[in-house]
Amino acid sequence: MKPDNPQTYGTVSRCLHWLMALCFVVMFGTALAWNINEDYFSLMGIHKNCGIALLVLALVRFVWMHVNLRRRPQHNIIVKLGHIALYLLMIAVPAVGLIRNIGKGAPDGSGEVEWMVQLGNQWHGELAIALGILILGHIAMAVVHQIKREKIINRMLG
Repeated sequence: MKPDNPQTYGTVSRCLHWLMALCFVVMFGTALAWNINEDYFSLMGIHKNCGIALLVLALVRFVWMHVNLRRRPQHNIIVKLGHIALYLLMIAVPAVGLIRNIGKGAPDGSGEVEWMVQLGNQWHGELAIALGILILGHIAMAVVHQIKREKIINRMLG
């Protein structure tokens, strides 16, 4: 297993990155599907399970990043701020969704905690859109730097 180093990300960092990328495709895909056609609302179970997995993966990745901070490729302040925003949203979006789900209580609606449901209703989708925009920007900048022969994508491909 290859560790992180100043030139490239190691095996664990790469696995966490690409596993989360796959989960985000599922998350945005399922949400888009049922927003286009309500018949696909049956995908909600997959969406919720993947969201919980993303929350756990984001927390693990955050801890892993801090453990390996000195060994990883260095970035300028703009990249660091972008990554901070990504981490905050990668944790906040599923956390707010989970809070809403817990707040809904029992399937029959008993035991509902209104502030938790309202928090989720108000912020889960909006924060997810912000996260999606940041992810697209992240991808775009990686491509731009790759085109400029800075081989940024190579760092995460190994």
